[in-house]
Parts: sequence; C-alpha cells; structure tokens
Amino acid sequence: MLLVREELRRAMFESTPRTPTQAAGAPSRGHALTLGVFDGVHRGHQMLVGRLRDEARARGLGSGIVTFHPAPVTVLRPDISFHYLTSLETRVELLRGTGVDFVSVVQFTSELAQVSAEDFARVLVEEADMRVLIMGEDFAFGRGREGTVEHLSNIGEALGFEVVPIDLLAASDDQVSSTRVRQELAAGAMERVRELLGRPYSLRGPVLHGDERGRTIGFPTLNLGISADFTLPPNGVYITRCEVGGRSYESCTNIGTRPTFDGVQRRVETHLLDFEGDLYGEVAKVDLLQRVRDEVKFAGPDELIEQLRRDVEATRAYFAAQPNERSRTSAAR
Repeated sequence: MLLVREELRRAMFESTPRTPTQAAGAPSRGHALTLGVFDGVHRGHQMLVGRLRDEARARGLGSGIVTFHPAPVTVLRPDISFHYLTSLETRVELLRGTGVDFVSVVQFTSELAQVSAEDFARVLVEEADMRVLIMGEDFAFGRGREGTVEHLSNIGEALGFEVVPIDLLAASDDQVSSTRVRQELAAGAMERVRELLGRPYSLRGPVLHGDERGRTIGFPTLNLGISADFTLPPNGVYITRCEVGGRSYESCTNIGTRPTFDGVQRRVETHLLDFEGDLYGEVAKVDLLQRVRDEVKFAGPDELIEQLRRDVEATRAYFAAQPNERSRTSAAR
C-alpha cells in the first residue's frame, strides 16, 4: 500500500495548485474521486467523469481519477489474452483532458489484489481526503471484488465519505462498455466504434523502417510500430486521418500481412495523400474513420497497384463528402 500512497501524493502534488504556506504533497481541499481502468475512455467513462466534476463543483471539492495499470485481468488471469483499446499514455492524456484536478496511475499487482476494499478506501481518505466516491453500478474493487456500491456505502459511513452510484450509459439498446467497443472493433464497424467512444478509434506509434516495397510501386507508406498488446481491427484497408510531424493528412491505411508478397508479420502501414518526405522516428497518430475492404492476395504487383489507386480514390471521395473531416485535417496543417 506504500506504493499506492506515493502514487496518489505524486499525482496531487503535480496537478493541484498550492500556496507557499501549503505543505508539500498535501491536498488543499477534500476530493471527489472515481476509480477504474478506463480502457478506451469511452462515452460511459466520459459521463462518469462528467458526473464526478459536477459533484465536486457542487460541493466545493477537488476532483481526481485513480486508474489502475496494468488491467487487473492481466494480473489475476495471466492465461487470458488481453488487448488494450488505449495505451496508458493516451488514457492518461484523455482523462486529464476532461478537466479533473488530478489523475493518479496506481500499479495493479497481485499484492494489491489482496487488499480489502476498506483498507484501500482508507488510503484514499487519508492521502486524498476523499469525501465522495463516484462509482458505476457494476464496478467493484478490493479483495474478491468485495467493494460493491452497497459495501462501500457502509464503509463510507464509518470513514466519512459518500458513495454516489451512476447508472450505465446506453447507446441505442446496447450498453456502452469496453467489451462492447471490442466487439464492434472486431467486426470492423468503425462508425459504431466512433459512436461508442465519442471519437475515432486511433492507433499511435513510432514510424519505423520497413522494406520500402510501397515506395517502389508508387505508394510509399509509414510503417507504424504498434504494441503487441493493443487491439487492432480486422485486416483490411481503412480510410484514415494521420497526424505526424506536426501536421495532419488525409490517408489510407492497410492492416495486415501483405499476402501479395507472401508476408507473415502483421503490420500497420499508412499512405499519406499528397505527401513526399521522410518521417522516420516521428510518432504518428492514425484515426480509423471507415473500413474500405478486406485485405486481398492479388495475382501480382500490377493488380495490387490498380486496387491501391481505387483505394486512394475512395479516400479522396470520402473526405470530399465529409466537410467536417476535411476541415479537421486542414486545421491541423
């Protein structure tokens, strides 16, 4: 628990304005908090954080988010393959962008998994002066997931904090959840994924050296380094928007193994429209806007080139028909 205390103190010290007379590392006021993994930072998470800010403002409290990393399932069930919707860096960036006073990343370990809900809540009260805990109705923490809304409400009466449960957000008839986002992503339903997230699904990684085969056939691509534990949609071609080198470009992206050239390794390769240059070493962010087609093994390079031309035409047509998307791209240039 010492590590949890240190991480909370560090987050508040870095994020909370303080006066010259205020003790270093001590919060200037009580806080309303919420806890969770927040993978994807989807619309359900955004609603929860919005309620957190509202409750904090109404009570004159600061607001804070405690996010766990790695995801508890990777520690408790290492036999299960787990893939993230957002990297930790992106998750923290998105959570900080909501306007809360601090975001604390707590390392989830097998030791932490054995801590009781009461003991963990006590640390939050002692270190962050927690006065209010905002919880989704299905969320639980502590040893054996004992920290349900009902159990924590009883703990709160003893420790001096209030639990505010939040109904789950629904989009259409489906619950908004990270699991639901993964299901739609696996189907390649990028518009549906965007609806659930409230933004396009993005891939981010360094631009790596590849075999430069795209350059030899007239369609140079950025070869993105994507972490192996990141969730990718099905192999295929996607209309995308790419931010790299301080600019934003209309682009199309292939996710797959390049079967025409008997490739084996799965790659993410993005072709920037109307761009010439070298971007190796830059970090690129690619927004997946619409799925165009499956990845196909062509008879040879000539057939592939003809299809790539059609993919580029489809990309141009998409942006021409989507003035809002085009303005977002132009505004970043």
